[in-house]
Amino acid sequence: MDEPLITVVVPIYNEEGTLLELLERLRRAPFRKEIIVVDDGSTDKTPDILAEQRDIVALRHERNRGKGAAIRTALQHATGDILIIQDADLEYDPNEIPKVVAPIIKGEAQVVYGSRFFRGLPREMPLPNKIANILLAWSVRILFRYPLTDEATCYKAFRTDLLRSMNLKCERFEFCPEVTAKSLKRGVPIREVELLHYRPRRKAEGKKIRWTDGLEAIWTLLRYRFRD
Repeated sequence: MDEPLITVVVPIYNEEGTLLELLERLRRAPFRKEIIVVDDGSTDKTPDILAEQRDIVALRHERNRGKGAAIRTALQHATGDILIIQDADLEYDPNEIPKVVAPIIKGEAQVVYGSRFFRGLPREMPLPNKIANILLAWSVRILFRYPLTDEATCYKAFRTDLLRSMNLKCERFEFCPEVTAKSLKRGVPIREVELLHYRPRRKAEGKKIRWTDGLEAIWTLLRYRFRD
């Protein structure tokens, strides 16, 4: 049986310092892949770096629209049976992708999240982000009665046809709560596997998500819980 093709979607905005290393890590990671990078209106050297890469699909938004919009753009071009999200900031190790997608390949799941929190919250994670992640996990437990440990993880993997059927509306970081809510409302379980090599990045290093995005995520969970 042929090894399945995994579409790795990389939304990127002004990550010239980590982009090349990320692409090399993805290339070396042991799975069959297509890499789709969506430059979300970068104003640094990101577009120039992408123009030199011949083995990836490089797409561009002329203005910054947000992570969710970049993922929706990539989804239109994905050809793999399975799709996973990869941030460009090196917080997540591409060598962990095979174990995240393994339950989907085996037919045991349609949606798999890589959890950073099986052994508690990382000490290096800023306190506001820790609080936001705790609140998000409990919001899923309360609203959907589902014991999810890491709602906001980057490593979310899906059967591509399932993700397409969700009719995503997200523009920014609300991608995560939208797909979480839509999966659970459909009765599709979310499998979690443990990530061992997560390295939190701080705001001074260029981290873009803010604690206020956690509040928006909770609101998004509420919205999709109580509407079709």
